[in-house]
Amino acid sequence: MTEPSHLTAIRESYDTVAAAYVRLVPEPAGLDPVSRAMLAAFAELAAPLGPVADLGCGPGKVTAHLAALGVPVFGVDVSPRMVELARAAYPELRFTVGSMTALEIDSGELGGILAYYSTHHTPPQWLPSVFAEFHRTLAPGGRLMLAGHVGNGEHLHPTRAYGDHPVSYESHLLPPDHIAELLERAGLVITTRVVQEPEGGSKRPAGTFLAYKPR
Repeated sequence: MTEPSHLTAIRESYDTVAAAYVRLVPEPAGLDPVSRAMLAAFAELAAPLGPVADLGCGPGKVTAHLAALGVPVFGVDVSPRMVELARAAYPELRFTVGSMTALEIDSGELGGILAYYSTHHTPPQWLPSVFAEFHRTLAPGGRLMLAGHVGNGEHLHPTRAYGDHPVSYESHLLPPDHIAELLERAGLVITTRVVQEPEGGSKRPAGTFLAYKPR
């Protein structure tokens, strides 16, 4: 099967910027208080339920943060270079190369899924398939936290990022209501929705959703 072009672009771009990304993106402890609180809430909800997958884990910083909060977590990323760096930095944790569009995870296996700033590169027409994979792999009662950039439907085409390295991925900044609607259509129940307006060094609003798969 031919790989979708957006996945190729994401893989190649993050392989290119991986080392700079590790250097430039802050540790989770340096996040704003609301973001840290949402991660802590997700950790408390998901930790008792079984394995948690950090999808789009990058170099593993947030994966390790969840592990430190007592979550039985592992990471998955489409970029082999990101996974390589994650394994080197956190050898005690498990990281694998994979795509959230077709997870090599059994149905109902997961107690939780974290998608932390990892879905905004996905074209909107692919999100129903991604969210269907979230629903399939979560156990009944399993928890989801999705966080990322939101907007009014902007479609961005950056050419350079993270230390001025070339990239070919695109970003899709969807309205929070549209993301919520897609999650609900996938069979997930939203319990919390937070939208943070830009402040400090942030350029765009961010949305965080907590949801679960009904029993």
